[in-house]
Amino acid sequence: MEVKNQVMPSKAQIKGFFEPGAEGPIYMLNLLKFKEKAEYEDGRETNLSGAQAYALYGAAVSKILINLGGGGMFNAKVERLMLGEVEELWDTVAIAMYPNRHAMIEMMQSEEYQAIHHHRDAGLAGPLNIETTQAGGLWFGEEA
Repeated sequence: MEVKNQVMPSKAQIKGFFEPGAEGPIYMLNLLKFKEKAEYEDGRETNLSGAQAYALYGAAVSKILINLGGGGMFNAKVERLMLGEVEELWDTVAIAMYPNRHAMIEMMQSEEYQAIHHHRDAGLAGPLNIETTQAGGLWFGEEA
C-alpha cells in the first residue's frame, strides 16, 4: 500500500466529493502530519510551528462546524505504531462530524473558511482525509 500525504485534493477527489454519497452524517478521519515550522504562502515571517498554525485553523473551523450542525468528535496525539509498517507516522489523529456531505462543501465554500484555511496550508506537511459513515453495527460484528 502506497501512502501519499497531500495538502490539496486531486481533481478526481474533488469531482467525487460533489457526486451523490451516503445520506446523513459523515465522519472525516484526519491523519495529520505537521511541518516543523509553519510556512505561509504569502511569505510572512512567523515563529509558529506547523502544529501551532494548524491549531489556529482548528479552533476557527470548530466554530464553523458547530454552526453547521457538526463538530469535532475526537483529537489525539499519535504515540507509536502498534501494528503494521509505515515510513513515518502522522502527528495527530482527528475525527470531525458533518451532518452530511453538503455541509462540508458549504463550509469549504464559505467566506469564514476562506479566511482561515491559510493556517491549515501553512501548518500541514500532509494529511490523509478519509470520509467515513457510521457502520450498521455498533462494533465489529454487532447488530445495531
